[in-house]
Amino acid sequence: MKKGKFLLTVFLAGGCYTAFAQEKTKPEETEVYTPVPPVVQPGKKCGEAPSDAIVLFNGSSLDQWVMADDRNTPARWNIEKGVLTVNKQTGNIETKQAFNNYQLHIEWRVPANITGTGQGRGNSGIFLASLGKGDAGYELQVLDSYNNKTYTNGMAGSIYKQHVPLANPTLKPGEWQTYDIIWTAPVFNTDGTVKQPARVTVLFNGVLVQNAVELKGPTQYIGDPAYRSAHGPSPIKLQAHGDKSEPLSFRNIWIRQI
Repeated sequence: MKKGKFLLTVFLAGGCYTAFAQEKTKPEETEVYTPVPPVVQPGKKCGEAPSDAIVLFNGSSLDQWVMADDRNTPARWNIEKGVLTVNKQTGNIETKQAFNNYQLHIEWRVPANITGTGQGRGNSGIFLASLGKGDAGYELQVLDSYNNKTYTNGMAGSIYKQHVPLANPTLKPGEWQTYDIIWTAPVFNTDGTVKQPARVTVLFNGVLVQNAVELKGPTQYIGDPAYRSAHGPSPIKLQAHGDKSEPLSFRNIWIRQI
């Protein structure tokens, strides 16, 4: 095509109309030089925190965490050999820091000797935005879903009671599982109504299981989810579920604010 003007023919309601549109004449007219993205050094191997990440658990300290029901109390879960294990007697823990939009990496494992069935087998949850005491917030389910039948919007990789995962890539008990999460927090109008619902993308062991799904509101165990009150940046919470199976463990938790 010759440089310069070209004809644009449009068919509208039975008629034919011709207009002129100006073609760009130089490649640099579509080149962008600002803003310049910041330099980020990736981890040396897959799963390691990049240089701009906040490390939430490095295998030796819970300094970044508090008890969810009493934020003045340091987190009281168990650390052994670089692994964080749920303490069901003490309750949920959550981050000291509140976050808005982020990328989160977290690894979890149910014991090789896990017992129980359905929701009573390796149950926990990652609350992507914690909204107070108890289990209030937006929950990404953690569960042993390896040959363990339960309702599909409550299996591993589900947004609990809202979105069924696109696949079930769960590894067998005793093996480490990985979630990589992109969380876009909800935005509220000044009167408290929802301007933009929350969205989340989840890769589970490298497999896409939630693809920018829109959340209807915080997790509800009974009834339909709905946004009932506005909130801002929130902590991330890990659940100490009350089932009777052996407690699961976490490791290598880091976050990037975006």
